[in-house]
Amino acid sequence: MSGPQQRTEDLLIVGAGGFARETAQAVRDAGAAAAAYGRAPRWRLAGHLDDDPALHGREVDGVPVLGGSHLVHQLPDARVVVCVGSPRDYAVRARLVRRLGLSGTRYATVVHPTAVVSGSSLLGAGSVLLAHSVLTAAVRVGSHVAVMPHVVLTHDDRVGDFATLASGVRLGGGVRLGRGAYVGAGALVREGTTVGAWSLTGMGSTVLADVPPGEVWAGSPARRLREAGGPALDELRADGEETGRWPETRMGSTVA
Repeated sequence: MSGPQQRTEDLLIVGAGGFARETAQAVRDAGAAAAAYGRAPRWRLAGHLDDDPALHGREVDGVPVLGGSHLVHQLPDARVVVCVGSPRDYAVRARLVRRLGLSGTRYATVVHPTAVVSGSSLLGAGSVLLAHSVLTAAVRVGSHVAVMPHVVLTHDDRVGDFATLASGVRLGGGVRLGRGAYVGAGALVREGTTVGAWSLTGMGSTVLADVPPGEVWAGSPARRLREAGGPALDELRADGEETGRWPETRMGSTVA
């Protein structure tokens, strides 16, 4: 005897760039997987919201751009996921979430059907796991985290809110990834290492030692290159003022 059908809810994706398009495809793939098993999809893709007026009224990969991000307040029954950011400004997701001012219950969690999330792991609201990402055991991922394809998070890893893990990142066991940290594609992080808040680790790096907050590291082994960009440092300072300390591993609440 089958269990109760889950309720399908409308989903708005804030952003219409690469990450947003990938998330839209993940929603479509999850819907197709549900249909194959005779289940209702978790999300009905209502459209993109983007603050670029040139995109309004157009379609991106067949998904309409309904208007600017302010429309989240005019569509209160829809759930939301914010999918913006790049290595040039990886703090933009935090700024946009703060500006929208939505309650945590408005945010969806999107998981591609090929992603593997262990029963002992938790994901925060607003986070996205793309194809073939893996959370092995007792992993904690905060809110509004971007996990790109083929990322592996191993036992007891902790990932702070607004972090970004680009494609192919591998974290060893017990890694602490701070709030807003950006880890570039293909980077490897040694077990037990702390990667500080609002830092940036370059693509292909091998991180063998702790990365301080607000710094850019790269190479194999990874070494300090410079201070992080202004937007990331602004977030770091704001977090420090709020908590009274540098928030190396500050975590938000998580949901199953």
